[in-house]
Amino acid sequence: MLVDSHCHLDFLDFADNRDEFVERARRAGVGRIVTIGTRPSQFDGVRAIAEAYSDVFCSVGVHPHNAGEEGLSEPEFLLEQAKHPKVVGIGESGLDYFYDKAPRDRQAESFRVHIEAARETGLPLIVHTRDADDDTIAILKEGHEAGAFPCVIHCFTASQKLADACLAMGHYISFSGILTFKSATNIHEVAKVIPADRMLVETDSPYLAPVPKRGKSNEPSYVAHTAAFLAELRGMDYQTLLNQTGENFFRLFSKVPSGEL
Repeated sequence: MLVDSHCHLDFLDFADNRDEFVERARRAGVGRIVTIGTRPSQFDGVRAIAEAYSDVFCSVGVHPHNAGEEGLSEPEFLLEQAKHPKVVGIGESGLDYFYDKAPRDRQAESFRVHIEAARETGLPLIVHTRDADDDTIAILKEGHEAGAFPCVIHCFTASQKLADACLAMGHYISFSGILTFKSATNIHEVAKVIPADRMLVETDSPYLAPVPKRGKSNEPSYVAHTAAFLAELRGMDYQTLLNQTGENFFRLFSKVPSGEL
């Protein structure tokens, strides 16, 4: 099954024609979509979108950009929202030192709270990391030593060092449309060598449209282009790639039903 494991259907780009985007994804073969929470204050809207479609699920969390305003110091909000049948992941959370939109200590504090919630709920932690490899590794290792938790590094743009550290902890790596960019040679090298049972694909839409849609607003149906590029990069048959990434998705996002909805 083709899956968009990370998108933002609550963002304005989708507001007027959300039904159309979801239907177009279905026609492209996308069987499941996960729309991602980034602010507690906006989570009701994210959850409502997931409730409106049988094949759309959601996560709950605080993006590192928003950690200064809405970062969490305790996991209770995440734990309570995670009880909902449509909430299948924790995050996105993590560290972003490229934009530095929130104080780094608040990013780290909120990140640790999300790890705690992922461990307690068993739901996968969805990690955003940019220009923060060493601190991301350190916090994930610290969390892992306190007790294992499921985790995916979404929209992977980091180093082989971070990939290796995360894989050693049993985590997963997800590739977005950035993988299809000619300039993304370092990501190509990581994508070639990570174990087949640890890779996912996503859009992160409405951002980062893959080639040949680059420059346009991204949407869940475009995950097919990233999957096709990943298959070619690894020398895999396209259907084999879909089977593998779909199996990986349901193993990680174990709360999402894999059968007919």
